[in-house]
Amino acid sequence: MSTSTGLATPALQLDRVTVRRGSRVVLHDVSLAVHAGECVALVGPNGAGKSTAVAAAVGDLAASEGSVHLSGRDRTSLSAREQARLRAVMTQQTTVAFGFTVREVVAMGREPWRSLPESERDDDAVLDALREADIEYLADRPCQSLSGGEQARVALARTLAQETPIVIWDEPTSALDLRHQMDALRCLRARVDHGTAALIVVHDLTLAALVADRIAVLRDGNVVADGPPAQVLTPALIHEVYRVPVSVMTGHDQRLIVVPHMDATTDERNQP
Repeated sequence: MSTSTGLATPALQLDRVTVRRGSRVVLHDVSLAVHAGECVALVGPNGAGKSTAVAAAVGDLAASEGSVHLSGRDRTSLSAREQARLRAVMTQQTTVAFGFTVREVVAMGREPWRSLPESERDDDAVLDALREADIEYLADRPCQSLSGGEQARVALARTLAQETPIVIWDEPTSALDLRHQMDALRCLRARVDHGTAALIVVHDLTLAALVADRIAVLRDGNVVADGPPAQVLTPALIHEVYRVPVSVMTGHDQRLIVVPHMDATTDERNQP
C-alpha cells in the first residue's frame, strides 16, 4: 500500500470542522487529511458522524466552524464545476429517478470536463469505467430497471469516469455482493496506487483494514483514533467504541480480520 510522507499539501483536508444541526453538535472539531496516493477509511458506529463528515467535505452541509480544502484550496472559494474536477463523490443514495441508460449515467461523470482538452478522453473514460465496475453488459439498459446492487455499481462507475485526483465514497459496498465488494475495493486501490486520494466510509472493519492505509474512527462526532489499521483496530478500542467484544486476527496475507464474539452477553457488550 501507498504511504503518505506527511510533508506534501493534502489532497483533501478537514481542518477543525464542526457541524451543528440546531442546538446539537453532530461533528466536533474534526481534523482529517488525505494525501495523494493514500486511502483513509472513516469508520464508527451508527450516528457517529461519518456521513456528516462526508457531507461537510463535499459541501452538502455547511461547517459551523473550520474549513475544508481541496488540493490546498478552500472549498468555498471554488465553483461547483471546479470542485467536480477535483473530487468525485459516491453517496449512499444511488437511485436514478429518470429513464437514463447506464452508459448515459456513467457519462455524466465527464460533465466537469466539457469543453476542456480532457473531454477528448470522454469515450475512453466511460468505457474504462464500465469495464472496471463490471457493468459493460448493462450499458444500454435503463437504470431504473436495475437492482439496487447494479445501480450502486453504476454510481461507482460514474465516479471512476470522472477521473479526479480525489474520490469520496460513502458506504460504497453496502449494496454489493461479496464479489462486487472486492471488485470495487480493487478498483479503488488501483486508483490510489496510481496517485488518487481516497476517503471511504465503510462499516465492515475487515474491509477497512483490507483497503485503507489509515483508519479514522469517529464516535459521537469526534475523531477518537487515526492511524494505520494495526494501530487502530485493537480489541480494546473496538470494544470501547462499538460496545462489542471482538477478536482481531491476522489473515494469510497479513491483513487484519475483525471477528465479533457471537456469544457475548448483554453485560459484556455494555461494560465500559
